[in-house]
Amino acid sequence: MVATSRADGETFRLSSFLLSDGPAGFLLSWVAGFVDTSAFIILFGIFTAHVTGNIALAGSSFVASDEGSTVTRLLMLPIFMLTVAITSLVARFARGKKWPVFAVLLTLEAIALAVFLVVATSLSPSLLVDVQEDLIFPIAMAGVVAMAIQNALMKEAKGVFKSYIPTTVMTGNTTQITIDIVQYIVGKLTMHKNPQASQEVAEAVERMGRVFPVILGFALGGASAVYFVMVSETWWSLIIPLIIISVMAIAAFREHAQASSPA
Repeated sequence: MVATSRADGETFRLSSFLLSDGPAGFLLSWVAGFVDTSAFIILFGIFTAHVTGNIALAGSSFVASDEGSTVTRLLMLPIFMLTVAITSLVARFARGKKWPVFAVLLTLEAIALAVFLVVATSLSPSLLVDVQEDLIFPIAMAGVVAMAIQNALMKEAKGVFKSYIPTTVMTGNTTQITIDIVQYIVGKLTMHKNPQASQEVAEAVERMGRVFPVILGFALGGASAVYFVMVSETWWSLIIPLIIISVMAIAAFREHAQASSPA
């Protein structure tokens, strides 16, 4: 990644910028929003990132006596769990070998997204015709695997981010930013009589600065998916999240090499 000199003498590296909390959180959540929304639209309401949502929808399918959809949605959860377990084992192996865990897991996700793209475009090349029901499972499974890896890498990439922020499910993030908004407002209103208020305000601002890009990224990713699915009428728009994750993986490997090289 390109490095440029700054007036203060520090070197700006694009790879370092991409992997900092705000940009990385935004990009990862954009990918999750894009993939989840694309699959939800095309696969008749199956989540790939927010897999627990499939449990609720499975209940709806069961009530409607749609056994095929019920089974498909329920199977997404064990597939998700198995993938997370495998990803965790890969992360442990990488740490043991002193490999850059974040870079390794991003590469794994890029491979999974490539498989998702190939499976989806092979089985359902055009969206002008509805995806056949017997093809929904393998396509959805490929998407769930990719997003399960992203869920796991946010937990396993210790030391990369200041704190764990989910990039695939926004319920917890929305709750957190709402609490922080309340903390900020109360802190501002009570600053004259509460000596700790200024610290609480600063903490709320710092957290909101990390959580907001993630929520924004997911929302924009979902909106982008709607647009690209309608325009392309194919799965080929999935190449965009694949490119993003691949670039991030390259940046992570570069940062590791930079940190490992002698000064």
